[in-house]
Formats: sequence, C-alpha cells, structure tokens
Amino acid sequence: MQAFLFHHRQFSFLLSLLLQLLQSHCNDLNQSPCPLGQRCSVQEGVVPAVIVFGDSVVDTGNNNNLETIFKVNYPPYGKDFYGGQPTGRFSNGKVPPDLIVEELGIKQVLPPYLGPSLPIEDLRTGVNFASGGGGYDPLTSELASVISLSGQIELFKEYLEKVKLMAGEKVVNTILSEGLFVVATGSNDVTNTYFNNPLRRYHFDFDSYTRLMVDSASSFFQDLYNLGVRRIGVFSLPPIGCLPSQRTLIGGIQRECVEKYNELAELFNTKLSMEVISLSQKFPSAKIVYVDAYYLPLDIIQNPTKYGFDVSNVGCCGTGTIEVAFLCKYTCTNVSEYVFWDSFHFTEDAYRILVREFLNKNLKNLIM
Repeated sequence: MQAFLFHHRQFSFLLSLLLQLLQSHCNDLNQSPCPLGQRCSVQEGVVPAVIVFGDSVVDTGNNNNLETIFKVNYPPYGKDFYGGQPTGRFSNGKVPPDLIVEELGIKQVLPPYLGPSLPIEDLRTGVNFASGGGGYDPLTSELASVISLSGQIELFKEYLEKVKLMAGEKVVNTILSEGLFVVATGSNDVTNTYFNNPLRRYHFDFDSYTRLMVDSASSFFQDLYNLGVRRIGVFSLPPIGCLPSQRTLIGGIQRECVEKYNELAELFNTKLSMEVISLSQKFPSAKIVYVDAYYLPLDIIQNPTKYGFDVSNVGCCGTGTIEVAFLCKYTCTNVSEYVFWDSFHFTEDAYRILVREFLNKNLKNLIM
C-alpha cells in the first residue's frame, strides 16, 4: 500500500510538472512581438530593411511609367493616402508593404524602386520591386506588359550595387542576411493567364499548372538565396474565387464564390507550402516561411462584421462588381465599411488586419 502511495504521488508530481511545462510552452508560442491590434515592438535593428517582390497587392508604384493598363497613378486611387495623392498603389491608401514597415517602426511607407530618386536612407531601409499584373508564370507578366519576377530580381541586383556604392559592402551584407524579404504574387496567373488563356488551359490541367507555378516560385526563392538573402516570407494565394470581380464574371446571378478558382488556389497553396518546407531543409541557414493568406481573407469576406466591416461582396469603387484600374471612376462615401476597395484589392483597413496577423504569426519564425 505504501509503495502504491509512493508511486501514485510520484506520478502526480510528474504529471503536474508536465502540465506546467506544456503551459509554459504554450505561453511562449502565444507570445509575439506583434500582439493583435497593437503596433509591433521589435528591437531596433532586428529588421534593418524590408524588400518586397510581387504583384499589384504589394506594388507601391513601379508600374507608373510602364506602357501597361496595369497601373493606377490617377484618382480615385490613393484618395486616403497622404494628401489624397494617387501614387500607383492599388488601394485607397497604404498597401501591405507600407503597413509592414510602419508596424515594424522602420519608416512610414515602402517606396517603389522605380519611383523618384531615393535618398540613401530609403535604400538602406528597403524598397519595393513588385509590379502589378505579374505572376509566377512568365507568360502572365508578358501578357500584361509588366515586370516579371526575373526582371524584378535584375532590378534587385542593380539596387544592391547602388547600396554598395553609396553605403558600403557591410550594409549590403546586413540587408541580405537580416532584412525581411516578402514575396506575394500568383493571383494573376489564375485569373488572367490560366482561366482566360485557352492555350494554357489546353496544355495544362490544375495539377500541371500549379506545378509550373511552384517550380517558378522555387527557382525564384533559390535565386534570392544564391544572392545571399536569408529571411523570406512567402505569401500564399488568397481565395481568388471570392473576389468581387470573379463573383460577377463567373459566380452566376447570385454572385457566389467561384469554387474552381478557389480549388486551384488551394491546390497551389498546398504545393507551395510543401516546397517551402523542402527548401528550408535544403538551406538550413535560411528562414523561408510559408505565410497563409487564404483563410483569414476568406473569413473576413464571409464574416465582415466580425472585423468591423459591413460590405464584402462588392468594392467601394464604382458599382463595386467589376471596376478595377481605369474602370474605377467614382467611389463610395464610406470606405471604412468596405473590405474591398475595387473589385480585386482590399482597402487599407482590411490590409492592416492581414498585415498585423502576418507579423503576429510569422515574424518570430523569420527573425529568431
């Protein structure tokens, strides 16, 4: 009996200790440099620069001087940006790259690399190479007459040479090894190239086309790694079938979310996440993190009032059903009630929710 009591007490002690360890571990997981609803508090210098590649969701004005319809350097875009000025950002105000550097306390906006001449301080703390209308599929950028990912990386190489000349090789190495690199693209591959291009649909089914996209993505990430980049946040595709434009064009009279578009996005996301895991194992000195950008946007669209919005099936611009870019001529009067700015892009308020969630869930994995 005494032996039983001894073992029982020993077991209880071990169980209590295990529960305490688990609780401590959970608390560690829940602790974040960016609590939801609050600006990030990151030790100065931990993220010295932010560099972004991608499409219109993250473009801050690189397309302004290109001969393409995929640019928005005219009203009403930018109506809530500083001074109400259109800058080439595909929203009413700030877009994700701006919000990332703001939340991290680096600077207020992330300038486009192809914008007006940039002072050395802007070059040192990061710039943006994204080009609206582009994608992982090289054909996507070609059809849109915008800067492909290969073109963006060539501009990045040029940028590194400029920084080296102006600030020295040590600064370049710090940007490469400690800067936060963000890649967000792929939606145009689905909406503009695959479903709107008979040649792509004839030659590729969902499985083979998503493989083409992932192979292109993987090659791009490895190119960045070979240049010395060590912290890369890779954004997944959003629920493309629930964008107002796609609901209008293909969602029927009821403008339902288009399942086949979301199915393709989810298939790509699954393959992309697996590829990121594979690359992380291949390059253990790098932090390559898959960022889910599907489920939170989907929840915001399906439950807008939960996040402080009233309207999520149309955009603020025009009728909100189809207008984007040059079709956007007038806007709603209460943009704060809308999830979408136009029929393809979120409002600044909606983007802010996504960015804080991104930093809250992923920054620790990227910088620790």
